[in-house]
Amino acid sequence: MSKVSNRTKIATALVGALALASSNLVVADPLTDVQKADSKIHAAAASSQKKVDKYFDQAQDMLFEYSSVADERESLKAYNDYLAGLVADQEATMKSIQDDINGVDRLRQGVVPLMFKMVDALEQFVALDLPFNTETRQERVENLKSLLNTAEVTLAEKYRLILDAYNIEREYGRFLGIETGKLNIDGKEVLVDFLNLGRVAVYAQSLDQRSAWMYNAETKSWEPLDQAYLRELTKGIRIARKQAAPDLFSLPIPAAEAAQ
Repeated sequence: MSKVSNRTKIATALVGALALASSNLVVADPLTDVQKADSKIHAAAASSQKKVDKYFDQAQDMLFEYSSVADERESLKAYNDYLAGLVADQEATMKSIQDDINGVDRLRQGVVPLMFKMVDALEQFVALDLPFNTETRQERVENLKSLLNTAEVTLAEKYRLILDAYNIEREYGRFLGIETGKLNIDGKEVLVDFLNLGRVAVYAQSLDQRSAWMYNAETKSWEPLDQAYLRELTKGIRIARKQAAPDLFSLPIPAAEAAQ
C-alpha cells in the first residue's frame, strides 16, 4: 500500500507541476501580444506623425504659394488697370487728333481762298502805294503768287510767308527808307536817291544834289522840289544812311487830302 501511495503522490506532484507551467504559458502569451500591439501602435503613430508633418509642410508651401499668387494677381490687376487707363487716354487723344484733322480739312477749305484774296489785296496795295522799294515789293508779291500754286510748300508755311509780307509792308510806314535808283524826268533817266518818310511822302534827289523832286500821289507824278529844301533833303538822306546822327529836318509833305 505504501508504494502505491508514493507513486500516487509522485504522479499527483507531476500533474500539478505541469498544470502550473501550463498556467504560466497562458498568462505570458497575452502580455506579449499587448507589447507587440503597443509597439505597432507607436510605429503607426510615428508613421502618422511623419505624414502629418509632411502634409503640414505641403500645406505651408501651398499657403506661401497662394500668397505669392494672390500678391501677383493684385499687382497684375493694378498694372492692367493702369494699362486700361493709358489705352483710354490714348483713345481720347486719338479722337481729339482726328477731330483736329477734320477741323483742319474744314479750315483748309476756307483758308485757301482767303490766302489768294490776301495776295491780290497786297498786290493792289503796292500798286496804289507811294513808289518806294517798288521792285522789291512787286517781286515779293510775285513770289507769293507763285508759292500759292506750289505743292511742295505746306499750307501753314504759305500762310506764314503771306503774314510776313504784310508785316514788312506795315514796318515800311515806321522808318526812313533810302535807296538808289533811276527816275524818268521828261523822258530822261536820272540817277537819284529816293527817300521815303514812312508812307507820308517820297522824295528823289539827283546824285549831284542839285535837283530834287517830290511824288504827288494825287497826280501820280513827280514834281520839282523847291531849291530851298535841297540841303534839308540831303540831311535827311544822310540820316537815313546812318551817315549822320538823328536830327530834325524840314521838308514839305502832301496835304492830307492828297495823301488819302
